[in-house]
Amino acid sequence: MTTTTDPDPVAARCFGDGDPLYEAYHDTEWGVPVHGEAALLERIALEGFQSGLSWITVLRKRPAFREVFLDFEPERVAALGTDDVERLLGDARIIRNRQKIEATIGNARAVLALHDDGRTLDELFWSFAPPARERRLHGWDTVPASTPESVALAKALKKEGFRFFGPTTAYAAMQACGLVDDHLATCPVVTGRRSAAGSAA
Repeated sequence: MTTTTDPDPVAARCFGDGDPLYEAYHDTEWGVPVHGEAALLERIALEGFQSGLSWITVLRKRPAFREVFLDFEPERVAALGTDDVERLLGDARIIRNRQKIEATIGNARAVLALHDDGRTLDELFWSFAPPARERRLHGWDTVPASTPESVALAKALKKEGFRFFGPTTAYAAMQACGLVDDHLATCPVVTGRRSAAGSAA
């Protein structure tokens, strides 16, 4: 994703204005295609940890999450056991929720089960990418909380043993991983892209 270095001062970001970490995430990560087993496992895990909380809370803790979950490499996360769960529950740097911690480990094992079956999380996840919208949305209140594709993705992952990943969480992950691009029409990222490309986004 190309971001503008001279955004329209009137236009607001879709989210994140006023917090440098949040702004950087919005401008350089959100909506950018994400591929790879570890990267997708991380996004699935963090979206699950975010449930009931604000995303900026998770974002601030992401370095610690990456450390304790071993850069989300599926083989390493899947090897974590009961003692590791208890250790993580005592680590104040992350969100200490037993169900979410156990779900992350279980989801890593589900990734390995896909591999044993000759499949990948990447191909499964991306198989639910919808066609691009013909026009960008103009208001955050018009962005859906879930879609038929996110419902189907959540159902498919649940069938494969993934946990803590319902339709709303699935759609948030689809937005974060670039399966959909929900940057609003007035967003500086979009207006900057439009200016650079010389055509409408």
